[in-house]
Amino acid sequence: MNDTPMTDTPAINNLEELKRILEAALLATDTPLSLREMKRMFEQELSEDMLRRALDELKSNWEGRGTELVQVAEGWRFQTRPEMQPYLARMRNEKPPRYSRAVLETLAIIAYRQPVTRGDVEDIRGVSVNAQIIKTLEERGWIEAVGHRDVPGKPALFATTPRFLSDLGLRSLQELPPLEELGNLLAPDTAVTPEELEEVREELATEDTTVAESTVAETLEASSDAQAESQSAEEAHDDVDAESDATRTALAESESDPDSERQALAAAPSQHHE
Repeated sequence: MNDTPMTDTPAINNLEELKRILEAALLATDTPLSLREMKRMFEQELSEDMLRRALDELKSNWEGRGTELVQVAEGWRFQTRPEMQPYLARMRNEKPPRYSRAVLETLAIIAYRQPVTRGDVEDIRGVSVNAQIIKTLEERGWIEAVGHRDVPGKPALFATTPRFLSDLGLRSLQELPPLEELGNLLAPDTAVTPEELEEVREELATEDTTVAESTVAETLEASSDAQAESQSAEEAHDDVDAESDATRTALAESESDPDSERQALAAAPSQHHE
């Protein structure tokens, strides 16, 4: 709970004054601000439409500068423009994080197939997923458990977070870039190559086809087994009919010679099988 005492704020009389306040608030924070958080700054009730008008104008005011106002999944924020990054990178002593192929592949599968379980990721990648990979992505704030699949064991279902989209500069999952661009956006110096990400794309594309082909194969196999069983039953029925005909023939022939009836019955094939 926030114990900071609330102070009275002057009424906002015009849009320009509102823009100045929003600009100061956005420059003073290091995380995006949502419309709800912005409304809390004012004692008077401000509509979201009014806030959006002020933000849109503020965004236009910053066009052509090295910093821009953008809307991301978590709200609005100021950020440096992409073309400024090479110069700003020379000021930092820290190297950007490097993510392994396994980490980026796992993240890509979760992002483009969410929600998925760890087992789903393993099925697509064809190898086991180390628990540390999931932990790394959770600690980075890019994925989270959003539920559990209703199967034995109740495995956790993972999905990406609003922070993941914000770190990409996106507002929604519909704005996700092509798969080959994902690694460069998250970590320009990553050890993952475009060729490796292409393998993930192919695995994602062929997963549904593999499942469909497996289903068709199982259906055809079941149909073939059913036909084989039906044919075996028909052959067994034919054998019984043939034996019955042989018995009737032998009995008919014995009627002309009563003394040979016992011999005919003994010679007839048995209709009972073990």
